[in-house]
Amino acid sequence: MSPGSGKQKSDLGERTTRFGQAILGLAKKIPDVTANRPLIRQVVAAGTSIGANYREADNASSDRDFCYKMAICRKEASETTYWLRMVATAEPACKQEARSLWREARELHLIFAKIVRDMQRRLEEKGGSGNSE
Repeated sequence: MSPGSGKQKSDLGERTTRFGQAILGLAKKIPDVTANRPLIRQVVAAGTSIGANYREADNASSDRDFCYKMAICRKEASETTYWLRMVATAEPACKQEARSLWREARELHLIFAKIVRDMQRRLEEKGGSGNSE
């Protein structure tokens, strides 16, 4: 479904997997105190769902379905940047790692935003049918 070469697709799939793994690694370092529990839960949920939703998009049944699922990836990446900022604020010891992951989440957001824009344009050119090729 997605535009671009198979190598780019697999690279993005691997990149989102590594990102999810890095989020899990960060979550394990955040002290498990009452104030941090919602942050841990949210950053893990948003950060790991990017890769899961990417895989769903990769198996989309139509261009419209692909675009919709990529838009979810974009939203989850954006949400992850928010929770990483909260982690950096709540736990100064995790600040550098959270900032590094924030940069990666921001890059993923920009990548998914571009894919969604391109697919929306493509769907409009096709008359909005959203059918697969």
